[in-house]
Amino acid sequence: MNNVNLASFFIPSDLHKDITEKHENQLRAPPPGLRLPERLHVYRELYPLDDGTGPALGLAGLTTYAYRATSERDGSRFCLRRVEGFRLTSQEPLSAIDRWKRLKHPNIVPIAEAFSTRAFNDSSLILSYAYYPNSHTLANLHSPNPLNPSPPPLSEKQMWTYLLQIVSALMYVHNQGLAVRCLHPSRILVSSKNRIRLNCLGALDILAYDDFANVNLQQQEDLVSVGTLLLSLALGNSKAVTSNPTKAIEYFSRQYGPDLQRIVLWLLGNRSPLKTAEELWSMITKINPGIVAEVIDSSLTANDRLDNELSKEVENGRLVRLLCKFNFINERAEFDFDPRWSETGDRYIIKLFRDYVFHQVDENGKPVLDMSHVLVCLNKLDAGVDESIMLISRDEQSCLVVSYKEVKQCVESAFR
Repeated sequence: MNNVNLASFFIPSDLHKDITEKHENQLRAPPPGLRLPERLHVYRELYPLDDGTGPALGLAGLTTYAYRATSERDGSRFCLRRVEGFRLTSQEPLSAIDRWKRLKHPNIVPIAEAFSTRAFNDSSLILSYAYYPNSHTLANLHSPNPLNPSPPPLSEKQMWTYLLQIVSALMYVHNQGLAVRCLHPSRILVSSKNRIRLNCLGALDILAYDDFANVNLQQQEDLVSVGTLLLSLALGNSKAVTSNPTKAIEYFSRQYGPDLQRIVLWLLGNRSPLKTAEELWSMITKINPGIVAEVIDSSLTANDRLDNELSKEVENGRLVRLLCKFNFINERAEFDFDPRWSETGDRYIIKLFRDYVFHQVDENGKPVLDMSHVLVCLNKLDAGVDESIMLISRDEQSCLVVSYKEVKQCVESAFR
């Protein structure tokens, strides 16, 4: 038998668990009795995503709900954000989404489309965003709520990590001549470890549509919102920041170092002259260049790990295809008495090889369940190596010596 480390064939258990949970999340069926629409535009299989951690923060003073849905166009999952009670007076506000649809950035949740509907027995606006299963908002993770009543304080390193990603996304959006306008802990997703994405972008451009909006002013408000966001994350309470910002800054100064304090004061300070996201980025790289390098290094390391694990799954995918061919060929009942498909020749060799791989027994007649033997044999077969093996029939009356290369040729010939 082969002594092979099985871990080298499969992804680590923590990554496997994370991916499996995300797959299960995408396939979960809604509980009965919700009376959701069976079909919404080109979307079906609606599943509520609101997690019951408290009342949802509305958009422009309107109540919102979130649903996972499957697109009929390609089967992809999307997050549909419904704005209840919004009535469109014309189609012109929907055109504001066209510019947002073109944006592609690793720290932004892409928007696919927006449309109005009466499927919920009212007038609602639906915004369709990319869906990231098992994501949480910053508010869920760092503010007290029924599911997380005592969240741990946010470390300074984590605060810097969040800030870098937010400013990166902000620079990109501002350079496109747009403004985020919804920087709030409940509107920022954490889709994996410390990986954040700005959510609900473009929503206020429809809900508060203004042909003559001052984008420069909105971008200044974005920068102020970043400062408020940092204070909110530190205190774990957005209302405490808005009700008494002076005390919030004092608390922040006791919890975090002078570099972060300087950035918060700059963001919340005098708006004249006009500030830019590029200036904020330059300030961060000058004040704390080490954290920038650390975040980049961490991202590249994570990418290398995923690339390595993906290569394993590519190899395993080849073995799955090989197993499918085996099952298509072996012991087909409809050809039991057909001499053209009798278990002779190539097909007999395939059957014996199947027994060699999966049906071996020890000296006591007990099945040998050796996964490493199975994986090594299948990999050698897929590669078609010249190594020879001995195949013995179940009645031990037949014995054949063949190479993996010859068995592979038999499989390809029979499958065709």
